[in-house]
Amino acid sequence: MTTTTQPAASPAEKTAHAHEHAPRLALAELLPEYYRAMVRLETAAAKDVDPTLYHLIKIRASQVNHCAFCIDMHTKDALAEGETVERIVQLSAWEESRHFYTERELAALALTESVTVLTDGFVPDEVYARAAAHFDELELARVIAAITTINAWNRIGVTTRMTPGHYTPRSA
Repeated sequence: MTTTTQPAASPAEKTAHAHEHAPRLALAELLPEYYRAMVRLETAAAKDVDPTLYHLIKIRASQVNHCAFCIDMHTKDALAEGETVERIVQLSAWEESRHFYTERELAALALTESVTVLTDGFVPDEVYARAAAHFDELELARVIAAITTINAWNRIGVTTRMTPGHYTPRSA
């Protein structure tokens, strides 16, 4: 095996970050009525859902959808509300890090992934049944509403290229 030694990076190269992209479109300004409706949808979806579970759902769906803005926002919100760094870091590999989460959270995460990634065209019966075993019908309806809502937000964030890194949680 041959190794090549690269010259050491200069201090400026070590601290230089890639250029921050600009948002493509100011959807909230262009369609304020639609945006307000999305905010109302978010409020309705969050009603009576355990905040810890709701944060996990929003972060995981945002990771799957590659929505950097939503990952930034919901991670900061979760940390501000007491979620641990360890559980957030492990969320991207939750199936391999099961011991960080409750069975109820694991069922919700599996459902989140199935609803978010519909490439197979459906949510598998076993995933739905597992979630139904951990949530009563009303709770399950709320979890599905939460998953659906964050997926809508992710599509807005990714399409309009909302820029991550500038969000500050209200409780911070």
